[in-house]
Amino acid sequence: MTVKKEASGHRSVQAEVEVPGTPEAVWRAIATGPGISAWFVPTEVEERAGGTTVSHFAEDNSMDSVAKITTWEPPHRFVAEAQEGPGPVATEWTVETRSGDTCVVRVVHRWFASTDDWDGQFEGHAHGWRSFFRLLRAYLAHFPGQRAASFQLMGITSGPKAAAWEALTRPLGLAGATAGTRVRAPEGVPTLGGVVESSGPSEWPELLLRLDTPAPGLAHLFPLEMGGQVFVTVRYFLFGEQAPAAKVHAEASWRTWMAQLFPPAAPPA
Repeated sequence: MTVKKEASGHRSVQAEVEVPGTPEAVWRAIATGPGISAWFVPTEVEERAGGTTVSHFAEDNSMDSVAKITTWEPPHRFVAEAQEGPGPVATEWTVETRSGDTCVVRVVHRWFASTDDWDGQFEGHAHGWRSFFRLLRAYLAHFPGQRAASFQLMGITSGPKAAAWEALTRPLGLAGATAGTRVRAPEGVPTLGGVVESSGPSEWPELLLRLDTPAPGLAHLFPLEMGGQVFVTVRYFLFGEQAPAAKVHAEASWRTWMAQLFPPAAPPA
């Protein structure tokens, strides 16, 4: 979606999704730490106006996103403000009730800028939210209210993106997989089995899987180009009694395999 520009210099971009659940159930998924962590990235939320949200995009906390909650109106709306790019950026989340126990979740980023320099980045934000919203919808459809045992791993390569995506998906038996395809990884790679919930187009490749192996859950795989490199990301969200133990084994297996697939660059001599 393109950036909406006002004559005053204020700009905004938004994304939305219709999801199953009552407003209260949807609110728990988008406005609490355990809820957000079950479909997005590990997150802590101080559930009040004046509170802070912290989302961890990397294991070493080097890519944390910190925001201050300026508006808190459960179960329908909250606004958090962070410093990003052109300056203060306000992110508004709303939950709008629809009939039949469904809701529309909408996220709007608003900022002020006198140039178009940051428009492309925020358009990318909107696309990213549409991708993560598919995870949110799957979580609310299949695992509502459950806490996740999760992990996220990232491999870095020089690209191109298509080659990195092929290197990840083909050994797993996922190359060319589309929605509804039942998949089962072969021997010699991390254990993985389930059904493809959705897949992305060639210009924005991704796979969202609803897992039955190594435990019930969701897996999200995607490559992202940034700064002349390709970041290949794998995120697992496992649910149920066997999830903690399955998470430990799966994370170790994926970590070893990803290090072989995308070995860290040697430090300069």
